[in-house]
Amino acid sequence: MSNQTNFDPILEDLQKKFKSINQDTQTHLEGLLYSKPMTYWDYIQTDALLNLQIQRTTLPDEMVFIAYHQINELIFKMILWEISQVAEKDQLDVVFFESKIMRVSRYFDMLTTSFNIMREGMEVEQYMKFRTTLTPASGFQSAQYRLIEFASTELINLIDYRFRAKIDRNTPYLHAFDHLYWQAAGKDYKTGKKSTLLINFENRYKDEFLRFMENYNTKNLWTRFKELPEQDQKDEDLVKAMRHYDYTVNITWVMAHYNAAKHYIESGSTKVEATGGSDWKKYMHPKYQRRIFFPKLWTKEELENWGTNI
Repeated sequence: MSNQTNFDPILEDLQKKFKSINQDTQTHLEGLLYSKPMTYWDYIQTDALLNLQIQRTTLPDEMVFIAYHQINELIFKMILWEISQVAEKDQLDVVFFESKIMRVSRYFDMLTTSFNIMREGMEVEQYMKFRTTLTPASGFQSAQYRLIEFASTELINLIDYRFRAKIDRNTPYLHAFDHLYWQAAGKDYKTGKKSTLLINFENRYKDEFLRFMENYNTKNLWTRFKELPEQDQKDEDLVKAMRHYDYTVNITWVMAHYNAAKHYIESGSTKVEATGGSDWKKYMHPKYQRRIFFPKLWTKEELENWGTNI
């Protein structure tokens, strides 16, 4: 046929591709004869995804709670995916850095506004009932969120504010781990006793966290930013993007979470604790722990008032 497509260039490219990985082109092409056509539901794994929401109670609004948190974890996965590209980039430049920071920021912007789903999307009465079946589980135990923090800044900026003066970059990782700010939610520092919440979390993730902490010690976002030429570190768009990310994660998103928790925990007639038993206010509110990923990008006044003017 005169209008037949010429596949020769495509075949040549395929031969180059498969030759580069020591594969036989004809075998791969023959395999296409028996492969099924791709569908949306197969590619996205829709059926598997929609069967992951398993309730522990008969209360309808528990489905909102489960699905919402699963969506959060998927978004956390995408955030880590973007950060890893900055961490592994050999020749890092301002344009690439800024584009990735803004991608991550948009994810957190979405997470921030989505907390209205949690705050307004469940009946208080239902939540106060099904939450008792969650004990001692807690959103505190999101491992991916901890990885995001490790990948964003140097460990000193994640240390409990009370102990930062005694810890530096030469501190063993295990010692630093035991003094991370979120340990305050599950440990009595006077007695050293850990809550079930923290014990379960560490049993599951501690070894992974220690490996990740060491791996990202020299390639987290803050460290990589400081590797840029001095002029690039002053780039207005990049600095603006870094500040936006820092403020969004450590104040805006945290306060949206804080206010959603407060809405439910303080809505009942009786005082209740967080499901994990943590001192959630001092753990979550930014004015207490003063979590700041990129401290040198803020003025002295901004640092002193971190989390207080909200």
